[in-house]
Amino acid sequence: MTEAYIVDAVRTPVGRRGKGLSHVHPLDLAAAPIREIITRAGVDTELYDEVILGCIDQVGPQAMDIARSAWLAAGGSESVPGTTVERQCGSGQQAIHYAAQAVMSGTSDLVVAGGVQSMSAIPLSFSNQAARELGFKDPFTGSASWTERYGDQEISQFRGVEMMVEQWGFTRDQLEEYAVTSQQRALAARAAGRFDREIIPVPGAESVTADEGPREPDLEKIRSLDPILPGGAHTAASASQMSDAAAALLIASPDAVERFNLTPRARIHHLSARGADPVMMLSAPIPATKYALQKAGMTLEEIDLIEINEAFAGVVLAWLQETGADPAKVNVNGGAIALGHPIGATGARLMTSLLHELERTGGRYGLQTMCEGGGQANVTIIERL
Repeated sequence: MTEAYIVDAVRTPVGRRGKGLSHVHPLDLAAAPIREIITRAGVDTELYDEVILGCIDQVGPQAMDIARSAWLAAGGSESVPGTTVERQCGSGQQAIHYAAQAVMSGTSDLVVAGGVQSMSAIPLSFSNQAARELGFKDPFTGSASWTERYGDQEISQFRGVEMMVEQWGFTRDQLEEYAVTSQQRALAARAAGRFDREIIPVPGAESVTADEGPREPDLEKIRSLDPILPGGAHTAASASQMSDAAAALLIASPDAVERFNLTPRARIHHLSARGADPVMMLSAPIPATKYALQKAGMTLEEIDLIEINEAFAGVVLAWLQETGADPAKVNVNGGAIALGHPIGATGARLMTSLLHELERTGGRYGLQTMCEGGGQANVTIIERL
């Protein structure tokens, strides 16, 4: 099996829902990093094999296979096909996996992978609202097979994370302490310009040059917030922000690297995905990480930097407790609590930031994982070259 290299990785700023990127059509949002990837590589777009993007809620302006449409909007050759992936919050990371697997199998040499999401254009609740209008309270309504196995109980990320809080015994103070750390790290990283190399401008929104999410934490205000669920421990302060963004990476084979005189920046060392309890839903990064390390023959001590998506503070705290990872290596520049979580794009955004931070710090190995709807998690380990 051949190697799969990351040649380049760029992203847009992450805009807050309803703010700086809210007027940008999702096609134009996705086209911006793809166009940058094409320009930097300098390879005739006719010679690419595929473009794969993650995107959730593929309706309205995000419908009709947005990966293909965004490639064309970016000026790519009409001969290159596109595929849009939906694995809940891990869609962008799964797009990278599919691209790497295509290269490793020898069926592709040059693939653009990434993700896009405009939560301003298509709110997270859009699909659920449409389902309710059709008489479905959730995706499982009316399924005798599902009910037989899991009963007629609520399936939601909010309930799932509160189940985690109860199982691992976290307090609201612990969750909010973590959330404050995320904000402080993101503010420090933004002020130091750590994201500057990875962020590219979005046509029509050139004034948005940095991530809009990070805010100076106000403990008094944080402590005054109502919980998301009655009696729950998480509030809006300890949960990820709804956002708009896109990211793209260029994945290449050794043959493509040599043929097109490209410079690989990292090697895909390992990729896998595992599942866990779909009701608790968000705990899957724990067994998925253990599985990935075992398959790769590695330990967490060998990993220099870790990105685990901050869907909720409780997800990261449970993962830290179960894996014993060094918190100083985890989400060093803040995470989705501060930077935002443009769901279909987050997996690609995390990988972009992980690569750039490995290069900045001189680290060798980076690990990325994230919880996903249905009780799933992807894990990718990359080696900086």
